[in-house]
Amino acid sequence: MEKEKNAAELLMDKLAFKKEHFSVAMSEEEILKADEFCEGYKHFLQESKTERECVEFVIAEAQKKGFTEFDKAKTYKAGDKVYVNNRNKAVILAVMGKKGAKEGVKIVASHIDSPRLDLKPTPLYEDSELAYFKTHYYGGIKKYQWVAIPLSLHGVMIKADGETVKISIGEKEGEPKFVVTDLLPHLGKEQSKRTLSDGIRGEELNILIGSRPFKSDSGSELVKLNILNILNEKYGVTEKDFISAELELVPSFPVSDIGFDKSMIGAYGHDDRVCAYPAMVAAFNCEAPERTIVTVLADKEEVGSDGNTGLNSAYLRYFIHDLADMDGVKGRDVLSRSECLSADVNAGFDPNFPSVHDKYNCCTLNHGAVITKYTGARGKSGTSDASAEFMGKIRRILDSAKVSWQIGELGKVDEGGGGTVAMYVANLGVDVVDLGVPVLSMHAPFEVVSKFDVYSTYRACYEFYCAE
Repeated sequence: MEKEKNAAELLMDKLAFKKEHFSVAMSEEEILKADEFCEGYKHFLQESKTERECVEFVIAEAQKKGFTEFDKAKTYKAGDKVYVNNRNKAVILAVMGKKGAKEGVKIVASHIDSPRLDLKPTPLYEDSELAYFKTHYYGGIKKYQWVAIPLSLHGVMIKADGETVKISIGEKEGEPKFVVTDLLPHLGKEQSKRTLSDGIRGEELNILIGSRPFKSDSGSELVKLNILNILNEKYGVTEKDFISAELELVPSFPVSDIGFDKSMIGAYGHDDRVCAYPAMVAAFNCEAPERTIVTVLADKEEVGSDGNTGLNSAYLRYFIHDLADMDGVKGRDVLSRSECLSADVNAGFDPNFPSVHDKYNCCTLNHGAVITKYTGARGKSGTSDASAEFMGKIRRILDSAKVSWQIGELGKVDEGGGGTVAMYVANLGVDVVDLGVPVLSMHAPFEVVSKFDVYSTYRACYEFYCAE
């Protein structure tokens, strides 16, 4: 028989806030739903290694769901579904609400770029009869994590005549992969004296791409010439076309279940596609919202959200103004009445490194979506800091729908910190708070998340969209 609770235990249940593991909060049926949901997410991750591939995937799925390209000259009715493609690197999905835009819109904003190695404008060179690409790393990485792992090449090259050539090498069976080499331990005595952050330097992140010379002709840089010849025969490009290219090296690891119980997912790019996918699916499943819903999948967050595909630019504001014009109201009035979930990840508690976390204010795997009231660093620098009123509203929405959630910060004060797109949305006059998935090994080439937390984030986005 279950032991009867004493007065203190009953009062603790009534007054104290405690996180619940999913095994307490969910039925077996819900756990199966979470696992099934994550199969779709795994497919999305495998097919979307870059922001361009994400946009291509999202638009293709949106079109299957009845979304059409937005035309500000048209008139839309409740239930109509539209998308905006921003330069093939960011995308907006919207479902028109019964109340239109005049009472504000519901926004979920996440980002689809991830840390990686970008090729320099003139990357190809030969040294000691080996061919390499020079890179410039993108976003916050631990450089030592990117050596001696298999990499694939993704992106586009724009030829002299304007033709776009898509590149994807290293993902399919039988395709070659690429690598940054490292010193063997026997010769690494001096390297090992470097600090961990300096163990591999930015200019040492050079990609090994070939070793065979062009035929048996005499001349210099014949290995480089052979690579150029291979690329020209396959893609019709020349070395000058690298100047007008966006080519990225990303880990070629396959998306994998983690653990004997298959409760987690290991992959490249969880930050922040692990929030982008739930937001996308929530938009697809919210057929007839009261208020217009807007899903923003942005670029450039990992480098500060600047640029015309980042959320520090005007494209979201312009879109909201277009919706306002259709309803005969001012864009600023729509924005001031709007609400947003900045769907971004947080650092999950790692018991291997407990000292960097405040154990009373950190998030843990398998306890649901994490609400992050503020991000920034040290004295809350670079954050929007959600209001108590908006925090209260999000709590009520999630609790009434029985969505599992927790609270979290990005590490200890003066030790942690980080940014999201929240402050850029807040700067438009929108109420906003961060909500997303706890991640282990964030920004590493292979990150880990809990399937339950991914599903909880989807449910949170969906209930937010559907709530009044």
